[in-house]
Amino acid sequence: MQDIGTEVTAAGIARLAGVGRAAVSNWRRRHADFPRPVGGTETSPSFALAEVERWLRKQGKLAEVPLKERVWQQLAGHPAGPVTALVHTGCALLLVHDRHPVWMEVSAGSDQRLAELLPNSLDQVLTPRFGMVRRPAVTAPTAAALLPSVPLLRGAAELAAETGARQTFEFLLGRHLDANSRQYTPTPADLARLMADLAGPATTVLDPACGTGALLRAVDPRPDQELFGQDSSPEQAALTALRLALHTRSTVRTAAGDSLRADTYGTLRADAVLCHPPFNERNWGHDELAYDSRWEYGFPARTESELAWVQHALARLRDGGTAVLLMPPAAAGRRSGRRIRADLLRRGALRAVIALPAGAAPPHNLPLHLWVLRRPGKAPAQPEVLLVDAGQLLDGGAAASPAERGRDSGGGRGMLDREDVRAGVLETWRTFDRDGTAPEQPGLSRCVPVVELLDDDVDLAPARHLPPPASAVGAAELSTVRERLGRTLRLTADLTPPPVHEAQPARWPLTTVGELARAGALLLRTGGHGAHARVLTDHDVLSGTAPSGTLPETGEQPVLVEAGDVVVPVLGGGAVARVVDEATAVAALGRNLTLLRPDPAALDPWFLAGFLRGTANNRQASSYASTATRLDVRRLQLPRIPLDQQRRYGERFRALAEFEDALRLAGRLGEGLVRGMYDGLADGTVAPD
Repeated sequence: MQDIGTEVTAAGIARLAGVGRAAVSNWRRRHADFPRPVGGTETSPSFALAEVERWLRKQGKLAEVPLKERVWQQLAGHPAGPVTALVHTGCALLLVHDRHPVWMEVSAGSDQRLAELLPNSLDQVLTPRFGMVRRPAVTAPTAAALLPSVPLLRGAAELAAETGARQTFEFLLGRHLDANSRQYTPTPADLARLMADLAGPATTVLDPACGTGALLRAVDPRPDQELFGQDSSPEQAALTALRLALHTRSTVRTAAGDSLRADTYGTLRADAVLCHPPFNERNWGHDELAYDSRWEYGFPARTESELAWVQHALARLRDGGTAVLLMPPAAAGRRSGRRIRADLLRRGALRAVIALPAGAAPPHNLPLHLWVLRRPGKAPAQPEVLLVDAGQLLDGGAAASPAERGRDSGGGRGMLDREDVRAGVLETWRTFDRDGTAPEQPGLSRCVPVVELLDDDVDLAPARHLPPPASAVGAAELSTVRERLGRTLRLTADLTPPPVHEAQPARWPLTTVGELARAGALLLRTGGHGAHARVLTDHDVLSGTAPSGTLPETGEQPVLVEAGDVVVPVLGGGAVARVVDEATAVAALGRNLTLLRPDPAALDPWFLAGFLRGTANNRQASSYASTATRLDVRRLQLPRIPLDQQRRYGERFRALAEFEDALRLAGRLGEGLVRGMYDGLADGTVAPD
């Protein structure tokens, strides 16, 4: 039964029909029978999903709404809001997952009957899973609250029969987080895995600022495991509970409330605490918590909310337990926190500070830190602290040439799931944790005596204490880079396009990408769905670098690129199209990218990419908003010419692309050589003559 109350925006209509938003605007202007808005605003109206679906089918623009899309649109347009709809859906999916026969029984009748019977059935599942805390995050909704959700719940259960209850919830949650990215500060899955691995095996794990549960979800399951979470947002605490209950058979306990002001787990002593606390909060409870017993290492200043979270985490650990917190870099050096940092060092509570590459987690412009802490037992304090710069692992470590560092990197995002980076950080930490020390790696890691850090600043930023990268062979490395630059410059000269000859403007018959897609000459896909180890981002396409991104798990399958595909960025206003090569193949397609997969019997990929890059072509296919330019790829035009003539143009476009790549490489090598020369002259490893 279709819910007439479910609303959908113009963007949702475009997704349903597989067109751009401009096409929806045209339909509204050209078709008098297009459904009238039922809500929203004048500039962003919403429409009844049922009416839109009927109109699209009547016009032949939609054979049937895919089940995933139907369920998502029902959730996004829910009268009570998408978060309430997600919680209702998660409860129903947990019933489907744990007691499927009960779901089949209560869902067999009318919608009214389902809404009346469901609360009692949900109680049978929710109470044993979540009911043993003072403020349980999830309780069974009332029949009146559930009634508007019934069509959504039926659709979600149908989708779960195809893909599984957990995958269905992850898909809907991932879509919601992606559609409302400004409202959430997620912990990327690769960073969550690294934090869980640093904490090590644990039976009892707490996240006192759990958000949507990424950190607890990353914990390796163990027998008799208990997962505890708390969040100041009741909605996020509920989503965490449902997500974990669908993900694991471990005991799950989550509660709503501010962990600093209203700690639900005051008597808990966990094996591990994982936490991504809110940063730079002034209103964290400074005035009312002055005499709290958790401040064993000093009362945090009003500006040091992160150090309050550090001490809260230590207070919830058993002796010898490990806490891993994501911290802003300022927390390592602010003068207002130096006394607490000093006491953490003296008493052996702070064991390691790991600097992450910029972009590893929001805010993406900062190189965040991981603090690894251990609640001191009766053993004497450890005399050393491990400092690591994980950004150097991205750059190839100390052995890499200064000119090579970052040459093929697209930034920190997604790089923490690279096995060499994860393995390097974990190996260094585990060696230090086992032996109390670890070999020094210039530029990468060092075990620093505590006494060396106890100065007036107590600055824990790794970069301030690591020796510079080994440079005994710096001059030889720079010579190698210089030789590579020379070869690249000679190659660039050889690839320089030949002199051009003037010709009369061509008068080809034209077609569009949209027409070619409808005719089956090419396949058109959009990116941004499903987690994958290698993700081609719009930045990678624009800069010509290797895949460097990451995507959150949404329960959907990622779109994998193949050699010969053409990838086009849709934001920014640049005329760019990239032909995928063998080295990039099998990467996932990232956000704000459109993939065109030409039929080789009808289209040459280089011909396609070359004509798509035309400035005038991009201008006529672009729309302009207040803050961005968006390209409607379907409106891009191509000449209708025979395949053999396409290949002639394709060869010329391929040669131009090779010339462009050589210019980029020469620029990177030149910048690296200059930087390496400055560094070498400054540290004395390169002679001035």
